[in-house]
Amino acid sequence: MIKVGVIGYGYWGPNLVRNFHEAESTSVGVVCDLDNELLEKVQRRYPTIATTTSLEQVLNDNSINAVAIATPISTHFNLALQALQANKHVLVEKPLADNVADCQVLIDEARERGLTLMVDHTFPYTEAVQKIKSLIDEGELGDILYYDSTRVNLGLFQSDVNVIWDLAVHDLSILEYLLGVKPEAVSATGISHVEGNPENMAYLTLHYPGKMIAHIHVNWLAPLKVRQCLIGGSEKMVVYDDTEVTEKVKVYDKGITVDQSADSIYEMRVGYRAGDMWVPHLHPGEALAEMVGEFARAIREEDTPLTDAESGMRIVRVMEAATESLRKNGEPIGLI
Repeated sequence: MIKVGVIGYGYWGPNLVRNFHEAESTSVGVVCDLDNELLEKVQRRYPTIATTTSLEQVLNDNSINAVAIATPISTHFNLALQALQANKHVLVEKPLADNVADCQVLIDEARERGLTLMVDHTFPYTEAVQKIKSLIDEGELGDILYYDSTRVNLGLFQSDVNVIWDLAVHDLSILEYLLGVKPEAVSATGISHVEGNPENMAYLTLHYPGKMIAHIHVNWLAPLKVRQCLIGGSEKMVVYDDTEVTEKVKVYDKGITVDQSADSIYEMRVGYRAGDMWVPHLHPGEALAEMVGEFARAIREEDTPLTDAESGMRIVRVMEAATESLRKNGEPIGLI
């Protein structure tokens, strides 16, 4: 069994502890946090799990095989590097680091030591996104034309990263998984409504080879929570709403047909096709449990995990370029 040390018990840490604790192939050996009140919560809920405020205690414990990091983004690099240097397999809460250069250092360190380095991009492990992936791979949707996402809510405002790094990262991980194609360029516009804080609202446009385009709207200052994306294919279209309880994915047999006139290349007739809508059956289950299982499998089989560090670095590269585009008032930044 893989024994895990969880570093950070704030927002996401409790979810990691619960899933690592309940999984058949892993157990939690220790939880580390600087806040003693949070550690008291761990002790009340999990009396058998040790707690500590000392990172060194976790890293020097030879019984701990792996470390899961759930701390602020600015700390990811240093914590992950120290864990790798202590010969621990590492899972990092999204994103892997706050710049591409640091991502590469972590990848090189993990490769040199033969360790698993994985990013907790949870959405590729959801049944909904996996179903959309199968529809794309089986050709049900035809050629993918666009991805249009709205991911907004009221808060949580963060002081160390802008809204792109907090929310758009989810859509970027979904696109990375669904398409398997790198964007060629990204442009972004946004604004901060709180003086001295990073941008709380942004619009990203990703340009892909051919006629594929992706648009992502993220916002911490919205009156309600929206988690919806439209995926347009040449054959069928998908509406994915993560706030839906039972019908997260809807497939529409809708689209257009373009008829080129034989008389003139300048005359085209656009026809509209409207067929059935159907809701695929999704098996119940928690995506985070699937992610924990994938981390354990990758360690056990010495295999590349689905959300490996290389894919994590590609996502960081897009966010880094998007932030540069923000500073340049939406100027497209090349990614290839």
